[in-house]
Amino acid sequence: MKRRTTLALLASAPWSMTLAHSAASIATLLRSGACVFLMRHAKTDPGIGDPPNFQLGDCSTQRNLSEGGREQSRRLGQWFKSRQLQPRAVHSSAWCRSRETAELAFGPHTVLPALNSTFDNERQPEPLTQILRALLKAVPAGEFDVWVTHQVNITALTGEFTAMGEALIVHASGTVLARATLA
Repeated sequence: MKRRTTLALLASAPWSMTLAHSAASIATLLRSGACVFLMRHAKTDPGIGDPPNFQLGDCSTQRNLSEGGREQSRRLGQWFKSRQLQPRAVHSSAWCRSRETAELAFGPHTVLPALNSTFDNERQPEPLTQILRALLKAVPAGEFDVWVTHQVNITALTGEFTAMGEALIVHASGTVLARATLA
């Protein structure tokens, strides 16, 4: 419960360490490559975390995308298509809200367990973050990946908080280059 209170306070804080960038500059960064479009899943039904006793394989037991989140995901996909931006790979966590965001925005994607939420498991973040850092370093110049995950994972990797549907452009070196809400 202590983690839920802390996250609720962080969510309400009026702060951002990375400035938002224009759509044109985001597209330029992505075309340069050696980076990841690290996105928190789109908007969900109200709540923090998942209901007690949720089952990862059963979407009916999880906090899922709202209709607004589904539309947000579709608009994101259109934003990428209209700029002819094609990710090298699209990965999501196994949570239904992340998978649906990736599917609606980008179509085919792969579940990457290292992107799974660590919200209720304080022991997991560091090993998963180390895996993500290694994968991030492997993204070559001229190419980018899309990762759809959860706020706790994004904060563990970057030290920054993101709203639902918001993304960070993270360079292969681990530096946050930009913050974007594109849909």
